[in-house]
Amino acid sequence: MTILIGPPLQVANAAALTAKKDTMSSLKASTLSNHQILFTTPTGVAAGNTITLTLTSFSIAAALDFEDLDLSQDATPDGVCDTGDTEKTLAATASGATWGAVRTSATVITFTSGTDTIPAGAEVCVEVGTDAESVITGIERITNPATGSYTLAIGGTMADSGSVAISILADDQVAVSGTVSETMSFSLGATSIALGTLSTSAVTSGSHTVTLATNAVSGLVLTYSGTTLTSGANTITAMSTAAVSSVGTEQFGINAKDNATPNIGAECSGTTPIVAAATGYSTADNFKFVTGETILSSAAGINSSTCTISYIANIAGATEAGSYTTTLTYTATATF
Repeated sequence: MTILIGPPLQVANAAALTAKKDTMSSLKASTLSNHQILFTTPTGVAAGNTITLTLTSFSIAAALDFEDLDLSQDATPDGVCDTGDTEKTLAATASGATWGAVRTSATVITFTSGTDTIPAGAEVCVEVGTDAESVITGIERITNPATGSYTLAIGGTMADSGSVAISILADDQVAVSGTVSETMSFSLGATSIALGTLSTSAVTSGSHTVTLATNAVSGLVLTYSGTTLTSGANTITAMSTAAVSSVGTEQFGINAKDNATPNIGAECSGTTPIVAAATGYSTADNFKFVTGETILSSAAGINSSTCTISYIANIAGATEAGSYTTTLTYTATATF
């Protein structure tokens, strides 16, 4: 009897791929789709090994080649492609560190390693179609089969293998519709301004806020109309052109700015985009009063905007005594 004694037999056991998924751009039947395939290989891929992707019943275009494919690895799996990945160099055939990447049939794509490897525990990403961009942007995609349940089989001569279930639908889109109504809001912060006793030695002033908002595509305008300060037959001269306050000279004017002389007013505020002071009323310390003009405007829709309208009055020594008043009407108009 002869007894042979030798080293123990070494058997390479294949492992199951983990964290497998195939994210497709469309699950609709008979529709072209990109595929982003992700899996983790416990054993890795040795030099000279192949990775095959078999999509039974799908149709891989005959023109699909390595330019429509990306292959990358991430030594630290993170569940996403590209981020932290090392891209593999692809060509029609394997050579050295370059991987071969070809459509081997209407349902199979094969990657072949030359001398390059993928380490154990690495996450592997395969991108097919227009998502493949490592060299140029891919063109060819894969056509989905009829409705039903299918399987992506991942294998080849590499040690590990696995599969991903795919469900193809009659339609993967939901039509959602909604209507946004045309809106405009306008409010006054006060409906009266008391300037007090007018003086030849100091400017008198007052202010109130306005708040505006609209989704009108061409925005809105805020205009005002009315007369200057009036007492019977007597008036205080309206500022027909924008000018600074001049104490001792008859003046009545308004603006929508943060002024220093006198110290009154504020800039328009809100979350961009907001309304803005119009020409003639948009320079600090310059005031104007011409009935019917625009004081605030926007060229497009605006979020809720709050602006301060400031009033000044000056009188001369010869200004007639009396109680001077006026009523101004503010009109907001949106263009939808």
